[in-house]
Amino acid sequence: MKTTLSARQATILKYIREFTLENSRPPTVREIQNALQISSTSVVDYNLNQLVEKGELRRSRNISRGIELTEMPAPKDDRLSIPIVGTIAAGAPIEVPDDLSDPRSWGDTVEVSPSLMNLRGEGLFALRVKGYSMVDALIADGDVVLMRSQKTAENGETVAVWIEGEKTTTLKKFYREGTRVRLQPANVTMAPIYVDSDAVQVQGKLMGVIRQVAH
Repeated sequence: MKTTLSARQATILKYIREFTLENSRPPTVREIQNALQISSTSVVDYNLNQLVEKGELRRSRNISRGIELTEMPAPKDDRLSIPIVGTIAAGAPIEVPDDLSDPRSWGDTVEVSPSLMNLRGEGLFALRVKGYSMVDALIADGDVVLMRSQKTAENGETVAVWIEGEKTTTLKKFYREGTRVRLQPANVTMAPIYVDSDAVQVQGKLMGVIRQVAH
């Protein structure tokens, strides 16, 4: 028999269930905090751990959406290998192989459980993050971001973009504003970047984050 849940734990569990059904992926800790107006992510983290101990959740802590309801079938151990094709930093643009399905074109790889982030293998690649421009979105220096290769973006999506004038590849939230594009960092100390729309090349959309665990 499962241990009785506190009111907060029951509310969090209900939110996770509804979010997962609506979005086909689990929420992040920050999304739970914001949606339920909880005081801090550490309070969410504590209650998630309690839900794991009480048998309601499974959790992979180094993945931003690594929360799973135990009422769902346990995932098969069919790890998905994703090529790491570069680093998001100033310098040359990311060179994404034309055929991402060919392992001969890969360098390093990262392995993930596709069921944790509703991933499929087609068009996926990974990048190492350098810098702190997206730290408020829980993307820090040294993390690995999982991307889906695409050339277009909707407003509000987090994408990897090549900025022609600055010869820089960066990870930012994308907003098209008339003839220019606003690239919005998730860091209150940093200002947005404004560039002409024809000087920006979208290279991929953010699908997930694998956090670098500090030792």
